[in-house]
Parts: sequence; structure tokens; C-alpha cells
Amino acid sequence: MRILFMGSGDVACPALERLVRQPDWEVVAVITQPDRPKGRNRRLCACPAKELAERHDVPVLTPEKVGKPESIAAIEALNPDIIVVAAYGQYISPKILKIPPLGAINIHPSLLPKYRGASPIQWALANGDQETGVTILYVSEEMDAGDIILQRNVLIDPEDTALTLTPRLAEIGADLLVDALRLIEAGNALRQPQDEVAVTTVYKLEKEDGRIDWQLPATVIHNRIRGFTPWPGGFTETSKGLLKVWKTQPVDGEPSVAPGTVVACDAEGPVIATGSGMLRLLEVQPEGKKAMSGKAYLCGHPWQPGDKLA
Repeated sequence: MRILFMGSGDVACPALERLVRQPDWEVVAVITQPDRPKGRNRRLCACPAKELAERHDVPVLTPEKVGKPESIAAIEALNPDIIVVAAYGQYISPKILKIPPLGAINIHPSLLPKYRGASPIQWALANGDQETGVTILYVSEEMDAGDIILQRNVLIDPEDTALTLTPRLAEIGADLLVDALRLIEAGNALRQPQDEVAVTTVYKLEKEDGRIDWQLPATVIHNRIRGFTPWPGGFTETSKGLLKVWKTQPVDGEPSVAPGTVVACDAEGPVIATGSGMLRLLEVQPEGKKAMSGKAYLCGHPWQPGDKLA
């Protein structure tokens, strides 16, 4: 099978690694994002998928707009049997989808039709879900709406954040992709239409999504911080400036003060009142400094009960 792979970030790499190691398949090319400036020096850097492809001597294409005629012509010239998409980051036009005789399939890190869209892992955590999964589906014109080939359920650990759950789902997705491709190759792949009544959609996260709303219940804030780690993270305003919050712990009891008020400062870190319950800040990061425990933060920032956060 001649496979054209379209993917970009770290999360796409396990799938690409599995494909290039299959002796009876050929990855004819990798289409990925152009090099982008990074770091303080704004030096052009290749994305992880491009670096991996080059290590395996797989041809790489980096169109700024994959839907342009010259890009479509380049894909046609590759004569792929199937296209595999994993966190590519561009809209794939119907003209491209019609090129491979076996179609195009995508790895999506949720149990579709739940969490269609750009941030399914983050919102599964932010909503306090105890289970998520990976779906292999056919690519359609509507985002994440194609027929399902395979799914696998994955339990979410209470300590999981997006930083820990994402690579785990990427590895599981890579295994499931190989299974799906074997079914397609043998002509045995199912096409299960999605239940449109059960569809939920999630939007691309913005920086402001990380701002902590202390009016929310402690468990909701806790789960949003889990989901938004590492980006956009959780953050709040203090009298000394912005404070990032990386790890928290809900605390039993109902405070008698307004949400956002410091209730206690003990050996485990500060405790903050919320709209329902309280939240202990276990790991924080002041502006311009490294992350530290809530206890260490209090050593240099002597908060007092009654202080307010915004």
C-alpha cells in the first residue's frame, strides 16, 4: 500500500513511526507544515513530523496552502493508495480526498461523535471525564464527521493532564491506525456513520481560556487546569502580578468568604475560596520565575487569609 502521510506536531509522530516501520507498506511522502520561527532568536525550525520523515529518508512536502493547484498536482503525482491524516492543521479539500482510491483516514483523540474539533483532549479533562479514547475515521468535507472505522476506549487517570494524556493517546492511536489500515487493505473495514444527535463540538483554545474564574466550583477549576496544562495553563492575578497555577487540589468544606479570597496558608500551600468548595494551590509559577510548590511560593510571598485574587 502506498501511503501519503499528512501530519505535523509531536502527536503525529508515533503514527508516522509505525507506518515507516511496516515492511509491506511504503510511505511515499509526508506533507507537513512549513518551517516556522521559534525561540528568542526566531530561528526557522522544522516541525517534529518533518524531522522524523527526514531521519527515515521519506520525501517531505511543506506547502503553505495544501489546497493550491500546484499542491494538488504534487499529490496526484505521488499516486497514493490512501492518505493518513494526524494533527495536520490545514483544511483538506475534496479534490485531495478524491485522489487516493482507498480514501483518506484520520486519527482523532476522542470517542466520536463526542468532542469534534480542535481540542478534544483538553476538554475531556476540563469537563472531568473519566474516560476518553481514539477514533480512526474516514475524512469528510465536514470536520471530524466521517464514518468511523475503529475506536478504542481509554481510561483517564485522576492525575492526568493534557501533557500526560496526549502522548498516551498518540501511541494508542498509532496502534489503532495500523489495525484500521490492515482492515482497509483486506477490504474488511466497516463504515459506521456517526450519530448526529450525540455530536458535541469543542473550539480551539485561546490564551484567555486559562484565566481562573474563582466563581466556579473548586472541582471545575481543578479539572480545567488539568485540561489546560501545558497551554494555555491556569493563571490568576495577584497584587504582585500574574501567577500561573499548574497543580491544584480540591479541599472539602464551604468557605465563608467571597470566591478568590485566601482562606488559609499552611505547610501544603495556600487555600483559595471558590464558588463552591476550596482549592489548594500545590504548584505555581510567578511571572519571570520557575515553577515551584505552593509552600515554597509562600516563603517569598507571605499571603495572609483575606487576601484577594482576581
